[in-house]
Amino acid sequence: MTKVRLLSAAVLMTLFTSSAWAFSIDDVAKQAKALADKGYEAPKSNLPSQFRDMKFADYQQIQFNHDKAYWNNLNTPFKLEFYHQGMYFDTPVKINEVTANSVKEIKYSPDYFNFGNVKHDADTVKNLGFAGFKVLYPINKADKDDEIMSVLGASYFRLIGKGQVYGLSARGLAIDTALSSGEEFPRFREFWIERPNPDEKHLVIYALLDSPRATGAYRLDVFPGKEATVDIQAKVFLRDKVGKLGLAPLTSMFLFGPNQPSPVMNYRPSLHDSDGLSIHAGNGEWIWRPLNNPKHLSVSQFSMENPKGFGLLQRGRNFSEYEDLDDRYDLRPSAWVEPKGDWGKGKVELVEIPTADETNDNIVAFWTPDQLPAAGTPIDINYRLHFTRDEDKLHSPDSSWVSQTMRSAGDVKQSNLVREQDGSVAYVVDFVGPALKSLKPDTPVASQVSMGDNADLLENNVRYNPVTKGWRLTLRMKVKDPKKPVEMRAALVNGDKTLSETWSNQLPANE
Repeated sequence: MTKVRLLSAAVLMTLFTSSAWAFSIDDVAKQAKALADKGYEAPKSNLPSQFRDMKFADYQQIQFNHDKAYWNNLNTPFKLEFYHQGMYFDTPVKINEVTANSVKEIKYSPDYFNFGNVKHDADTVKNLGFAGFKVLYPINKADKDDEIMSVLGASYFRLIGKGQVYGLSARGLAIDTALSSGEEFPRFREFWIERPNPDEKHLVIYALLDSPRATGAYRLDVFPGKEATVDIQAKVFLRDKVGKLGLAPLTSMFLFGPNQPSPVMNYRPSLHDSDGLSIHAGNGEWIWRPLNNPKHLSVSQFSMENPKGFGLLQRGRNFSEYEDLDDRYDLRPSAWVEPKGDWGKGKVELVEIPTADETNDNIVAFWTPDQLPAAGTPIDINYRLHFTRDEDKLHSPDSSWVSQTMRSAGDVKQSNLVREQDGSVAYVVDFVGPALKSLKPDTPVASQVSMGDNADLLENNVRYNPVTKGWRLTLRMKVKDPKKPVEMRAALVNGDKTLSETWSNQLPANE
């Protein structure tokens, strides 16, 4: 009889456990599929004109009351705060809380916010929704809640780890980026956030994505710490044909740097959230592409099968490389996409858009598959997203990589030792890493260089750099047509052994 009772208790416990957290990505996928099967309905704004027409300085005055953070009175390390609608954040997103036995909407209330000097009619805002939300978690001090995640606008989200400040963003999906037809920006229209247990080390967020030509179901497992990581599982449904589908998109900013100095005098040597695109191809090759702020839209594609990773990195980590006390570009994270499973054939695409100032995100990178399924058939994609300042750990321990790329007017040293510019362009590239540090300074290190037909290579020189314990490559070229870009690639070798990643660079068109 005792055995029967124990068996019954075990069965009941199993049933109870399986019913806990019954909400899953499948529930969101059902909604995404249902949306995809019918016509798109554009979201309707319920925002009064005084909020829609406000300036950014006024929008910044609307602050969340920190003492009213969601879960503030619960024994959990995570807290939530919310963004108010305003400016172009003019459509509400529904935010739900998921517990072991319920799913309920987190209702908007103006009491959550301090409106500062923004005059408003209380009756006009009492039924608004939220524009987005923030996640708080103590990553720097055990007794202080830090903002670690921001979700606001379209399908954008940003994360930071310990000692980092916000920089580049990730997105749920990109459609027709850089096509003449115009880009479509899918948006997260609804979220479900699991209430974490007292000892929980990660937060689970579900999201429903919607746009004229696509819908999607997302699960984001957020792990805070020295670096912030997010495990992302997504099911995307296409309503209609798209020209270009961008999966795991990253969005950043590059204004100027040593490889493209500021056109006007500036005390900052660099101003960017990221300085290059890094790719670990399916065949094992590592590629580094320094970013540019071109005068014309530039699109670069890197074809491969089953990529091992890609990301927009901020490799410069010294304050002296930026000299900016306000925006601290040296503390902004890199973002690295680590695919899970085989992604098949496709391209890592880099889009560089001209910008005159640092307020515009002008850099986009994403994976675009060669083949897309028919409308209604889901695209399943899984990956881990790292927001980190430990870029060196992304590489193989037996490799080396580019630490900096510097561009200069080319010159030739005359017999009187005076340097004279000769109308050429020079690149100086420093390679560092374990594969080089272990070599003796007199090791015969050479370079393999290829260059597009729009330039003649005048100089190709490799020398040991005793400061970095690496090697410095100098390339000097004569551009034939300044109105056209110049593509170039280079890697360091010792005999038939490759010692470094591939430096894949573009000198943008000058007009």
